[in-house]
Amino acid sequence: MNATRSISAWSAVVAGPPDPILGVSEAFKADKDPLKINLGVGAYRDEHGKPYILKSVQKAEQIIEVSRPDKEYLPITGLPEFTKNAALLAYGEESTPLKQGAIAISQSLSGTGALRIGGAFLARHYPYSKVIYLPTPTWGNHTPLFRDSGLEVRQYRYFDKSTVGLDFEGLKADLKIAPEKAIVLLHACAHNPTGIDPTPEQWKVISEIVKERQLFPFFDMAYQGFASGSTARDAFALRYFVSQGHQVALAQSFAKNMGLYGERVGAFSLTTADPEEKARVDSQLKIIIRPMYSNPPLHGARIANTILSTPELYAEWEGEVKGMAERIISMRERVYNILTHDLKTPGEWSHIKSQIGMFSFTGLTPAQTKALAQKAHVYMTADGRISMAGLNSSNIAHFATSVDAAVRGTL
Repeated sequence: MNATRSISAWSAVVAGPPDPILGVSEAFKADKDPLKINLGVGAYRDEHGKPYILKSVQKAEQIIEVSRPDKEYLPITGLPEFTKNAALLAYGEESTPLKQGAIAISQSLSGTGALRIGGAFLARHYPYSKVIYLPTPTWGNHTPLFRDSGLEVRQYRYFDKSTVGLDFEGLKADLKIAPEKAIVLLHACAHNPTGIDPTPEQWKVISEIVKERQLFPFFDMAYQGFASGSTARDAFALRYFVSQGHQVALAQSFAKNMGLYGERVGAFSLTTADPEEKARVDSQLKIIIRPMYSNPPLHGARIANTILSTPELYAEWEGEVKGMAERIISMRERVYNILTHDLKTPGEWSHIKSQIGMFSFTGLTPAQTKALAQKAHVYMTADGRISMAGLNSSNIAHFATSVDAAVRGTL
């Protein structure tokens, strides 16, 4: 009897595999070499490799502190002023659904929470299909997130290994044979992990295919403003689709573009036919959210809303976002120049410059990335994705020479 009682209820639980991205950070932390570089984490770092708190965020927090706000629960769908301004930032003031009061929106636990709310809502209420198409590759959390939401996950081609660019022909072909009215996930800008975005003209073609197949577009916009430095330019795809009459779903995150990583600030929204339909959708979003986490966090939403609703802070924030984007672009230029012109590293490296946003798909093989971690103390995901924000003037030479050695097989 005692032996039976001593067996744990969890004795049959097997150890799960480490998260492919968080595992990189854990290995980096355990490394004691002073030259180590972490290019796996998807968080902005300044020129000195340190976490960066935006001045606009600091000023917003000061404004909030002076107002001495309470700590009461938010409504289930979040801070109303924040969600209103988040919708305005994403859809633009000329958006017809916005003008008509036909956008159902809820604050979420950053972009991941927005995607999960959206997945659960579509699994429960989208009447035509429970299939969602994801680009290959896509952010590592997309597949488990949507599967756990109750959707069937399928893929469409996106990345062309031979050109280290967009497989536009494969993308078109796959969407054209997708079942009518299936859901399709689209990265609005700064595709993660490749950093490869369709051009505006290509987005227009994708819109036509989506319309022909009656697919339902679900945009993931985690990097608005952070990709090009312009919030309007980075919202082009979303706004164009809406202008063409598509009903859309949208997941927003303020982690990257405001540096509010730990505050978990995001929003999920859907365009609806009219205010009456919006009210019904809102009621169902509340039913989904209430048993999940009941209410979203307050402080980060106040920060984001203070920035979005204060003209001076908004202008300062846009300048800071542009500055972050430009620093990343400058790192791309320097990596390309060192590999191509200084080291004459074998291969074609122009994709480093043409890609956009925080991440770059380098084209390095798993064997090369393993060698870089073990022998050069340069950490990235096994598929060769790097965060450009992790590079700076102090470590870029070590990174480039290490990549050169890995490619040549001399590391």
